[in-house]
Amino acid sequence: MKSNYSFLVKLLMVQCLAISSASQGYDFFYFVQQWPGSYCDTTQGCCYPTTGKPATDFGIHGLWPNYDDGSYPSNCDPNNPFDLSLISDLTSQLQVSWPSLSCPSSDDTSFWTHEWDTHGTCSESVLDEHAYFQAALNLKSQASTLQFLESAGIQPDGGFYNLTSIQNAIQGGIGYEPYIECNTDASGNSQLYQVYLCVDYNGSSFIDCPVFPTGGSCPSSIEFPTF
Repeated sequence: MKSNYSFLVKLLMVQCLAISSASQGYDFFYFVQQWPGSYCDTTQGCCYPTTGKPATDFGIHGLWPNYDDGSYPSNCDPNNPFDLSLISDLTSQLQVSWPSLSCPSSDDTSFWTHEWDTHGTCSESVLDEHAYFQAALNLKSQASTLQFLESAGIQPDGGFYNLTSIQNAIQGGIGYEPYIECNTDASGNSQLYQVYLCVDYNGSSFIDCPVFPTGGSCPSSIEFPTF
């Protein structure tokens, strides 16, 4: 009887640990914004969404749950697929702040579907679908990346700028060090492509990055293309 009781206690402990681990799911978020001029200025090119050319501003790429060791979860809940009706009140804002530039042209919903299904479902214990997209919009309103850069004299004019100056301008504006990702234009020039900022577990506040991404590193001088 005693051994059975001991076994049940251990089983409950294991189950509690499993539930606790599952509820954690991730440690922090990367909030990623992309410069549309750099997305389009590649050999692959781009297509504007069916709503027309996006604003000349950094657009949201995603809000991505990550672990402190640099790894990340993905596609966490296939039983909770993207449902456009749940964010109908956010659609007009998302079309401005989270546009798709992939080809062929779309109404952006395929982009949002991919981001929710791949990344958002991994944070659903904290942020349901509506809260997830609302959190990204809230973060975008705080991280006025283009404004930070232009205030430092860094313009999307096709010129080349010092990478450290770009990092310092964004850090001065938001208060936290960003990670800058570059891609390459059709002429082989490295250009400012994406800006990563780290966000707390609740998706509400920027934090110091526990770890920076790998890949997409930039040289000391990079192009800031027009759009």
